[in-house]
Amino acid sequence: MEEALLGIVTTINNYLSNYILIILLLGMGIWFTVRTRAIQFRCFGEGWRRVFGDFSLRGGNQGGAMTSFQALSTAIAAQVGTGNIVGACGAIIVGGPGAIFWMWIIALLGMATNYAEAVMAQKTRVVDEDGTVHGGPVYYITTAFKGGLGKFLAGFFAVAIILALGFMGCMVQSNSIAETMNTAFGIPTWVIGLAVVILAGIVFIGGVSRLAAVTEKIVPIMAILYVLGSLIVLIMNAANIPATFALIFECAFNPAATVGGATFGIIAAISQGAKRGLFSNEAGMGSTPHAHALAEVRDPHEQGVVAMIGVFVDTIVVVTMTALVVLSTLYVGDGMLATGDYASLTAETITKTNIAQLAFGQFFGEGAGAWFVAICLLFFAFSTILSWNLFAKLNVEWLFGKRAVLPFTVIALVFIFLGSLLSNDLVWEMADMFNQLMVIPNAIALFALSGAVLAIANAKHDKRALDVAEEKLADKERAAMNAMVEKDERK
Repeated sequence: MEEALLGIVTTINNYLSNYILIILLLGMGIWFTVRTRAIQFRCFGEGWRRVFGDFSLRGGNQGGAMTSFQALSTAIAAQVGTGNIVGACGAIIVGGPGAIFWMWIIALLGMATNYAEAVMAQKTRVVDEDGTVHGGPVYYITTAFKGGLGKFLAGFFAVAIILALGFMGCMVQSNSIAETMNTAFGIPTWVIGLAVVILAGIVFIGGVSRLAAVTEKIVPIMAILYVLGSLIVLIMNAANIPATFALIFECAFNPAATVGGATFGIIAAISQGAKRGLFSNEAGMGSTPHAHALAEVRDPHEQGVVAMIGVFVDTIVVVTMTALVVLSTLYVGDGMLATGDYASLTAETITKTNIAQLAFGQFFGEGAGAWFVAICLLFFAFSTILSWNLFAKLNVEWLFGKRAVLPFTVIALVFIFLGSLLSNDLVWEMADMFNQLMVIPNAIALFALSGAVLAIANAKHDKRALDVAEEKLADKERAAMNAMVEKDERK
């Protein structure tokens, strides 16, 4: 029965990721990139300035809302999870090194999509009398489509995100934590699962304020720790870096490219890049807009440019670190997957769960490498569990009201514990399926609301252009005035 269901889900996922997902993700990314005049590039600096301008590890209690940095931290906590280590490694194993190139493309285009999501989440959010903020795709979906169609699409999205993130996704995260901690430290998986449930439960009970207080501290620490550890490996292995980039680009475009005797097709690389890119940075999926809707900012554009930075950090920084470490140590030179029996090694010895530990172990030592990855993944996956639960909870409340939140939280904790005990391909495939299904109503609504997005993005662009023109005119007038003064003085 399980094998039959796995086959059905896998088939659905193949169609979604190979056709529908690629069309929607690339289509949205290209559409918003072109129509917003490449907002992810022209406002990239502004995004970083706003991130550091609001940077604080003590953002304080914002009631039912968050500071802009807390919202970004919550979004990055959702984005940076197992997808950055386990997911990226899985993409390499199945789609080849070229899959990383397509993850980059999905991310760069996805930055524009994430801008649109954050802007619309801010634009359509609802604030209660007590200051509690509600927002997310269900609100802009019902804004885009009135009546029955809007309710159906929003309901479809809400159910998909509850299953994808609230239940299946959190099982995937807790499973990755338990397996890596067991491998590194020998701790029984059920003990890890119980500890995760207790810690997560404490944060869940504290609501939005406690979650924001946790994510604003844990996200910068975990990102810096992982990047520094990766940079140490890459510096020690600097001789292999040029060959690593060459391998990524060769496998991205050359269907005859081989690694360790295995050939990877371009379609497989694109498919895995799109699927794992979505699971990693979540741009277009409709998850992170829940966090950005809660940010207290002056206008939607401000949070839109901040949201783009989350995608950049997730994929262009963290995923790239994972890929470079794994590829430079195992796939090029005399790496075991460059010169060994690729098919046999990846079928029996090397998996998407342990390959990063093996790679870091090449330089840190087997034990220390496993410890480093396990600790980083603990931070990554635990923070993702916190954010995903919030996103799912907001949709539970939208569907069923506040009374349903407590029962949902209890069931979610049970799923988190079960995830630590079960290593199941079906759970991964079902998480992928519902993640991908979320994209469909979210994408339809964003396309329908693109006029509103463009009005905000281009208004900011035109205002900046006007300010620059006025400054240039003022400079010319001052120069002319100074010239007249000098002329009079000479007389």
